[in-house]
Amino acid sequence: MEIKKPTIKGIPYEEWKNNDYLEDMVRQLNENGTNVVVGCLDDLINWGRSNSLWPLTFATSCCGIEFMAVGAARYDFARFGFEVTRASPRQADMIMVAGTITHKMAPVLKRLYDQMADPKYVVAVGGCAICGGPFKKSYHVLQGVDKILPVDVYIPGCPPRPEALLYGMMQLQRKVKLEKFFGGVNRKQDKE
Repeated sequence: MEIKKPTIKGIPYEEWKNNDYLEDMVRQLNENGTNVVVGCLDDLINWGRSNSLWPLTFATSCCGIEFMAVGAARYDFARFGFEVTRASPRQADMIMVAGTITHKMAPVLKRLYDQMADPKYVVAVGGCAICGGPFKKSYHVLQGVDKILPVDVYIPGCPPRPEALLYGMMQLQRKVKLEKFFGGVNRKQDKE
């Protein structure tokens, strides 16, 4: 049995809108018995990324207990794809900042964020992480984690209910699904 390889011609960028060569390539592959699915690769990648976000837990207060409750059997965030909570920032996609962040803890949190691989996301959980909570205008508490990290989703409450945590995580999933993976979110370097 002879296997034919499709001929792929180089196309200048100006002619990229013409997709006839793709249809010819699919036709050649189908003649050899190969099934080809042509779709939007960006949507497929973002669907996979949004349904497999691995959170890095950074719980310093009572919001951490609520985060543990969401991972337990009653609420079970594993059904949304958040089940693999990581203790290492090098394996995490997002960081759940749950609780009070003091000025002494802020450099540690920033270092953990810097060690995460791109694309990375930040979720601020509870009043303490959003604006300082009951320790507002205190000399030792950071008045919101957005002073040191770019926050993607805010989940208010003191502490927020597990349903609110699930809703906030679903909002992050929606944000990830709308991003452009090719040429967008995976290239967040500053242009000089």
